Amino acid sequence: MQKLNQVYIKSVVKKALDEDLRPRGDITTSLISSKNKITKAKIIAKQDGIIAGLDFCKTAFKSVGREAIFSKKVSDGKKIKKNKLVAEIKAKAKTILTAERTALNFLNHASGIATITNKFVKKISKKTKICCTRKTTPNLRALEKYAVKKGGGHNHRYNLSDEILIKDNHIRASNNLRDLVKKAIKTKKIITVEIENINQLKQIIGLKFKRILFDNMSSSQLKRCLKLCKNKYQTEYSGNATLKNIKQISKTGVNRISVGAITHSAKSFDTTLLFR
Repeated sequence: MQKLNQVYIKSVVKKALDEDLRPRGDITTSLISSKNKITKAKIIAKQDGIIAGLDFCKTAFKSVGREAIFSKKVSDGKKIKKNKLVAEIKAKAKTILTAERTALNFLNHASGIATITNKFVKKISKKTKICCTRKTTPNLRALEKYAVKKGGGHNHRYNLSDEILIKDNHIRASNNLRDLVKKAIKTKKIITVEIENINQLKQIIGLKFKRILFDNMSSSQLKRCLKLCKNKYQTEYSGNATLKNIKQISKTGVNRISVGAITHSAKSFDTTLLFR
């Protein structure tokens, strides 16, 4: 997986700031006569949840004004209550005003993912892992997968080069599931095979690879398939997992549940920035 380091953070934040400031900068803030005055602002949570993305938030302010001092009042991965202080910023007024939206966009997006992930995690047994997918925002995958981990979830493969995941369209394109899995085994890579029914499962039982992913199955179908697997494979479920049905899916004993919604449909966390 791509590392979440300062090089990555600065690169992503720069692109976001360029998007907001080109071609003529912050033309509203430029009108303020006291824009160079050092001032303070605070970021307040407007809901309960899990915080993530503070380093992106900090980097936005520091990238706009080197004088900016960003003080975290909570750490990524920690719970926060509504109306509690997230961070304080001391900088020129123009720095705070110019960086505000970009900084909060990163913070709110990551915290929203961490918060919804944590809601899923709380509903399942400790033996089951909640995993994200590749259903991520282009160019923000590393941030989003980081936020999932801060919410107590786990990462699936990062990209197409990491692991082999044989899905329905691969099977249709190859016309022979068992032969395709045998070819995959020769690569020595981690292999996941997605199946849609018990007949597909029977075709690959006995072959030595890591994981079977059961796609869009009912709980009864899933239980039958898990029984056939006899703990010889790591097992995973995918397909329309929601906060309402995740507990029932977990009770089948499946090892992992992949939930695309924790990245592609996460509601932005609600914060506000106020001058002091």
